[in-house]
Amino acid sequence: MIDAAPAPAGRMRQELADLPDGELLGIVRSQPRGSEQSDAACDALVSRHRFLVRSEVRRYMRSPELAEDLMQVGYVGLLKAVRNFDPDLGGSLTAFARPCISGEIKRHFRDKRWPLHVKRSVQDLVIQVRAATGELSQELGRMPAESDLARYLGVSGDEVREARRAELAFQPGSLDAPIGGEPGAGSLADLLGDEDPRIELMLGMHAVAAHWRELPPREQRILIMRFYEDMTQAQIGQQLGLSQMHVSRLIARALGYLRPLLLGIQDRPVPADPASNAAPNGSAGRIWASR
Repeated sequence: MIDAAPAPAGRMRQELADLPDGELLGIVRSQPRGSEQSDAACDALVSRHRFLVRSEVRRYMRSPELAEDLMQVGYVGLLKAVRNFDPDLGGSLTAFARPCISGEIKRHFRDKRWPLHVKRSVQDLVIQVRAATGELSQELGRMPAESDLARYLGVSGDEVREARRAELAFQPGSLDAPIGGEPGAGSLADLLGDEDPRIELMLGMHAVAAHWRELPPREQRILIMRFYEDMTQAQIGQQLGLSQMHVSRLIARALGYLRPLLLGIQDRPVPADPASNAAPNGSAGRIWASR
């Protein structure tokens, strides 16, 4: 069986694989971007320095992001470093590429992985706390405390706490995830969405306020004493000099006036104080007083 000859592009990569970094970088800079020679030289340099990507990604192993995805992001940073490195300015490609790779990974976390808006400074601190946690865990032989991280990073404890709270928003849980991780179990969504009695109370209070001034002052006072100050009818009667039965009738009248208005059943006349001899608003007052 005759082996097939390597393709021209593959053969060029084989020829360039043994060249030193300086010559490969010279080809990258001298040839037009996108040309066969330039791409082959870039591929050779990226393949040769891929250990830099692994080294930077290893710092984020505690991240919920998949390592394979971070490796791809890191290779983008390495490729940018290869294309932008200028040997004439001194230094080495390795030293130039490390911050390029790290920066590309940080930009990925900052721009692509936050479902909620988090300040740039807090995003950066989240990454620093995550990396410092791994380093200090090895150094201390235990999980670092908040004070350990604050001292190591030169920030306050409040800033560390804020970063940890922000990290909770980095990968929010699904409402459809089963509780306890067991198939067939209820989901978090099943526990949400119940009626909030406080909302109903608030809506009811707003509705009452719309017609509150239509009640006579004494009925207003009695309702406040009964439902806000939580006084019994007997206590209200003692304070106002009324019998408990009279207080009960006044409460029933006031509620009977408000109820159809709140439910939108019908309009009610403006009530008059049953204890008053005068009937304001003419027949309307007589209707209320006759209830």
